[in-house]
Amino acid sequence: MKSFSILGISGSLRPDSTNTIILSAFKGLLPADTHFQIFQGLDEIPHFSPGLDDTEAVIRFKKAIQQADGVIICTPEYAFGVPGTLKNALDWTVATGDLNDKPVSAISASPLNTGGDKALASLLLTLTALGTRRNDHSSLSIPNIKHKIGPDKTVSDQETLLALKGQCDNLMTIIAS
Repeated sequence: MKSFSILGISGSLRPDSTNTIILSAFKGLLPADTHFQIFQGLDEIPHFSPGLDDTEAVIRFKKAIQQADGVIICTPEYAFGVPGTLKNALDWTVATGDLNDKPVSAISASPLNTGGDKALASLLLTLTALGTRRNDHSSLSIPNIKHKIGPDKTVSDQETLLALKGQCDNLMTIIAS
């Protein structure tokens, strides 16, 4: 059986953000032989402008996507949308099609009851434009996230862990198909 590689992308730049904590929890739910890494350096990617040459950070980002069998993106909601650094990084992949036909799972998490639903909707729209491979189960909105993270900075809520496991299993199914 082939082992797979999954790339996690956190929409938050803080290393201790709930989005990065969620990605770490996702890692623990993957099959044992699956390689998982969270991309580091989103803040090093310059502002996108058509015609600019790829910088080292852009090349690292695109290469990480190209080498992954699947991608999971977890984002907060800022001003009813996706953080600019995340959207900017995704914009760099438009012309090269690095995410075209790539299996992707999208998660939003928010301390509000809405779970970052507007950011998730915005992210899903962008992922559709980029041609990612998803299905009706490829997204998850997590409301009230602050109550679902324990003092040890891990996801402690069992319902949330089950929902993340569903995302994990769904992504692996899409990759294998």
